[in-house]
Amino acid sequence: MSILDVIVNSGNGAAVRQLGSQVGLDEGQTASALSALVPALASGVRRNVRAPGGLTALMAALSSGDHQRYIDSPGALTDEAAVADGNGILGHVLGSKEVSREVASQAAAKTGIGADVLKQLLPLAATLLMGAFAKQNAQAGSTTLGDTAGGGLTGALGDLLDQNRDGSVADDVTGFLGRTLGRS
Repeated sequence: MSILDVIVNSGNGAAVRQLGSQVGLDEGQTASALSALVPALASGVRRNVRAPGGLTALMAALSSGDHQRYIDSPGALTDEAAVADGNGILGHVLGSKEVSREVASQAAAKTGIGADVLKQLLPLAATLLMGAFAKQNAQAGSTTLGDTAGGGLTGALGDLLDQNRDGSVADDVTGFLGRTLGRS
């Protein structure tokens, strides 16, 4: 199941309904907005994971943060803390407010939803993205890399870690860890 599927299908669409009610969109529009935003956010995560120390930082964030609550209890998205968490995630994933605005503008062009609405939705989409990663990691029963058949963090990140797109993350993770550990 893709990260977008985890978000859209969690609680039988409860997160989608919650987000839509917060920004004035119906379920279809909200799902469309998430379909445009989540891949951009996932791309930012991919870039961060590939940077030195990025995988370690993501593993630490998943194990220490309480991100899964946004997937398990979408009502938590109404808390001011959800927006603050999301803005923090956006800072790490996208790097700047300018990039966030560009992501919202590109999503607006794809969906026909106003960029201002998408800017409001973006931090909440980021909290849900991390929540989905955390949920998949927890379901695998591990905060370790796990196996390539879908367990642990590797299963949660799948194609984010498959740098050479050969269908296996084992060689990519092994190479990454070798480079990282070789520098310490």
